[in-house]
Amino acid sequence: MTQSLRSEMDFRALVGDVRPLKGRNRANVEKSPKAPSEAQLARRESAEQGLGDSNFLSDDFVDLLPAFDPVEFRREGTQQGVADKLRHGGYPVQAQLHLLRRPVAECRRLLFAFIQDAYAHDLRSVQIIHGRGNAIDSPANVLRSYVVKWLNQFDEVQAYVSAQPSEGGLGATWVMLRKSDRAKANNRERQQKRRG
Repeated sequence: MTQSLRSEMDFRALVGDVRPLKGRNRANVEKSPKAPSEAQLARRESAEQGLGDSNFLSDDFVDLLPAFDPVEFRREGTQQGVADKLRHGGYPVQAQLHLLRRPVAECRRLLFAFIQDAYAHDLRSVQIIHGRGNAIDSPANVLRSYVVKWLNQFDEVQAYVSAQPSEGGLGATWVMLRKSDRAKANNRERQQKRRG
């Protein structure tokens, strides 16, 4: 008995009674991904309608970021420790926005609504997933460059950094939002109760 015949017999003994799957042996790319729920569609539609011309994010020319450089920003008055903790994943991600493979104009609308909504709901740590290309002019890197430009335009954004490699690396950005006035008031009230 030859070595290849013996290997094939051993393989068949290990695999057992295996039959091919019925149907096509290809993925059906024509089916759309899971449709958003009615509540998600209603929120998205009301956010887009409510924005009108209030979206101040600029879609003008953007300076492209080097494809392999991490991003980091800390607004004046924000402690370095906050940025360090954010960079090392010290804050739990409370919400995510996926912008992969979307047109820049749609990303601009979605990011504006997302940051406004997160701030209105007193979220502090959010993640933007935008992708990262290997070339400076790749679509993913162009989008990443716009996201950085837009995040700088929000007063609500306290700091942002590129995510850890296990959380998306250069293809995702962690964002720390400042506390809303309502959250600050609640915090003061809790502090006074503890002292009293």
